Formats: sequence, structure tokens, C-alpha cells
Amino acid sequence: MRSRKDPASRQQDLAEHILRVGTATAQELADRFGVSLVTAHRDLDELAKRGLVRKFHGGVTAQPSSVFESNVTYRRQLAVAEKRAIARAAVDLIEPGMSVLLDDSTTTLVLAELAVDIDPLTVITNFAPIIQLMMGRKNIRLIALGGEYNEAHDAFLGSPCTASARALHSDLGFYSFAGVSDGGVHHQEQEIVVTKRALLSVATHRVLLVDHAKLGRTALHRVADLADFSRAITDHAAPPDALATLTDHDVPTTVAGAG
Repeated sequence: MRSRKDPASRQQDLAEHILRVGTATAQELADRFGVSLVTAHRDLDELAKRGLVRKFHGGVTAQPSSVFESNVTYRRQLAVAEKRAIARAAVDLIEPGMSVLLDDSTTTLVLAELAVDIDPLTVITNFAPIIQLMMGRKNIRLIALGGEYNEAHDAFLGSPCTASARALHSDLGFYSFAGVSDGGVHHQEQEIVVTKRALLSVATHRVLLVDHAKLGRTALHRVADLADFSRAITDHAAPPDALATLTDHDVPTTVAGAG
């Protein structure tokens, strides 16, 4: 039975399915959604153009590579317990009256959910889910960094965002990256790299939030050196050789307990 949905609705359903399962072949998707293989490839081309998925020969994936960062919806499903444990350790660093920068990462979103009741607190962010979470709370002074909205990352990026960031200062900054290796932190996409560097300039003390799967992983662009961070927080599943990625570069590291 052929799909009667319009292309936009079908592509939305396709995207939701791929983000849920992670990887699929074009033929599987054509069969599942009742379209021809040609139509499936055309839909996948559009999703790839929007940065929602990455195509490979015969299929598509939401998983990251050294040059492709996963869609934020997919990333929010990953390492949930680890992110919660890291966030619990991180929130202990925040005191009432502080100003904090939270970057556009899913780990800082979990941290934001734990920090919403700190009174008072100033929050600076370019991440739409955190902006939505903090809006209207009387104890929160929210500074939203505007810019060009990026659907795949659900964040505001570009020159307006970086210019706004460089005009601000915070006591603490919490950051996460695609990979941590070779004495630095890394990301796949140049636009994100430029924005992250501007966000790093905001905070006096920078805290790196990194789950164990990202330790030892690299990506196309080096964003900053590990020496630029005051502290790192990872989870208890990080093996000793992965922890050495941080400790060998003299970054004080907290290993968070189970989430």
C-alpha cells in the first residue's frame, strides 16, 4: 500500500523513525512507509540536507561520525543515566547568586533541569530547550543568546550569538563536546566550533562534562585545549585508560557515581 501522506509529513515520520532506531536501510524505509525506493532516497536526501541524518551507501543513520554530529533528538536518548550522574555532580558546583553559562549540549540540559530551583541564578545559554525550561521562573535571570536557529541542534548559532556571548561574563561555564582526545576537545561542524569558542570566552571557570563514550573520541575540528578547563566531570563507567585522557593533562577530574 502506497503512502498518501504529503512529502513534508512523510519526511517528518521518516526522521522520527530514524532518530528512534538509529540506523536503517533505504529499502527498509521504503517498505515501512509504502513508497518507492527512489522516493525514499529523495526523502533521505532532504533530511540529510537539513542535517537531521547522515546517508551512507544503501542507507541512513542518526549516529555521529568524525564529520557529522547527531541530531539533538537522537542525542537526548543516549547515555541517559551517565548524563544524569554527571549533572548531579555538576549542580553541586553552582551556588545561589552565581551566573552560569550552559552550552548547547544535551548534558547541560540535564544539568539545567537540576538547577532550576537554585535561587537566585543567572543563566546564559543559546540552547532552545534550556531557554524554554528557564523562561518565566522568578528565581532565574535568563539571558538568551540569539542568532540563526539551527533545527538539527535546536540552538541559536552564528555571528549574532557569538557577538552576544563575547559581551558577557559568567562565574561558571558548563560545556560538552563530541570527543575528548589528544589533549583537546573536538567537534564535527565548523559553525558549532565557532560558537563553542565564543561560549568558552564567557566563563571564568570552565567545567567539561563528558560521558565515558566520548573519552578518546576525536572529530574533524579541535575546539580548545584541555588546559582551558578548570575541571572535568565524567561517569563511573570510564575505564582507567580513558580517564588518563583527562588526568594526564592535569585536569582535576570528578568521577560521578551511578545515575
